[in-house]
Amino acid sequence: MPPLAECDLSARPNPSLSPLADPATVPGFRPADVLIETPPSLWERAICVVIIAMLTGALIGPVFAPLQEETPVLRLVWLPAYAAIAGLLIYRIDRLWRAWPAMLAIVALVGLAFASRYWSIDFVTTMRRVLALAMSCGFALYLGAVFRGPHLPRLLMHATLLMAVGSLVMVFAFPSIGVHQYDNAGLWRGLWYEKNQMGAVMVIGATASAACLASPDPRRWLPAIALALSAMLVLATQSKTSLLCLVLGLAFVGGFWTLRRGGAAFSVVAAWAAVVLAGVGVWVWQSHSVALLEALGKDPSLTGRTDIWDALMRKVADRPWTGYGYGAFWGREGESAPADWVRKETQWPVPNAHNGWIDLLVQLGWPGAILVGALMAVTTMITLFRSMGQGVREGWWALGFLAAFFVLSLSESILLAHQGLPWVLFMAVMTRAVLPAPAPAPLVEKRRRAYQTGSRIAAQYRHGSQRRAFPVR
Repeated sequence: MPPLAECDLSARPNPSLSPLADPATVPGFRPADVLIETPPSLWERAICVVIIAMLTGALIGPVFAPLQEETPVLRLVWLPAYAAIAGLLIYRIDRLWRAWPAMLAIVALVGLAFASRYWSIDFVTTMRRVLALAMSCGFALYLGAVFRGPHLPRLLMHATLLMAVGSLVMVFAFPSIGVHQYDNAGLWRGLWYEKNQMGAVMVIGATASAACLASPDPRRWLPAIALALSAMLVLATQSKTSLLCLVLGLAFVGGFWTLRRGGAAFSVVAAWAAVVLAGVGVWVWQSHSVALLEALGKDPSLTGRTDIWDALMRKVADRPWTGYGYGAFWGREGESAPADWVRKETQWPVPNAHNGWIDLLVQLGWPGAILVGALMAVTTMITLFRSMGQGVREGWWALGFLAAFFVLSLSESILLAHQGLPWVLFMAVMTRAVLPAPAPAPLVEKRRRAYQTGSRIAAQYRHGSQRRAFPVR
């Protein structure tokens, strides 16, 4: 396999490959003809699949920490993963230096979390989780710098397909693990603690699979199977948040794919229709939110979430600019006075804020929330700006993921998580956004006008002069 610099296909275009036709129908076509970036080696992809599964908490959490608490055994399980991440970073050090803006963002985030040790209510937990956060961000940097173009969504598609199959095994062969027994009895949870975790992972898999289908990569069967299986498991969880994230992720991928295929006039009409529908949706939510929630089977308090948020915002008011320390607020009962106060207010053992932004406020105050919000805004703007270049090559996976990620952050504590796949993937998207784009092949073939002949100057022939400079005897 030639090095990356020699894989620029714009320097040697394939005249038989039209971007408007299905690449797989071209005789003699190879998948590498539309993939500008070379894929990482098989052993790298295998290691990444294992780490991705660990970041979701698949099977490891329910087996080694059935009570959803950090245990010494669980920490030991992560040591080989940290060693693997460090090895991958060293192995690909030549790719990482190009992502120096992402490195600066990681230093700022980890530095703020580390600084919170000075006012943390649990110094030991803060330091332990800062180390885990640094390793997770390092893995995100590796993913974004090494898995370029469609290779990252394809990696996610493979990983989530394996976890989806494993979830089916748990549901039918070991229902005591794969199906909820008490709360939410009968609903599927697969390899995870609860149904919402499986729903979030399957949303990631479905969005990645849809992006693989929308990308120029002609391999279609496996992404189609992964998309169908992931969507089915989301429905099996009956998680309304996951269902909304699934619809948004697929809508962004499918919408941009349709815009590119439909032409300029269709794109203008579709863009205006999307703006109008978004405005109508906002109006309906503001004026009929209670009726809408009841129609979806949700109570107006969002299963008690609004009570948690009200209690937490009163604690945020006590420390608005510092928070209570990174990862230190949600201690076990009797170990964290502010968390015990929230649990007493809500009358149930609250495990987290069920809102990423409020969880950031209680940990790092407004500086942490503002920094994460700024990174999300900048990443989204850059990704939109590059949607007709890098977005085409990856099937608009980043835009679909960012839409689902933002909605999920309003319902789950996923922002700046020390061990969490959604946050790692966001940092990977940010890394890909700030990297210089490779020189792509033309997205639209330049067509010759009617009755216009090509150049008759020998030096301007597509493949150079047709005459030999010197006669050959």
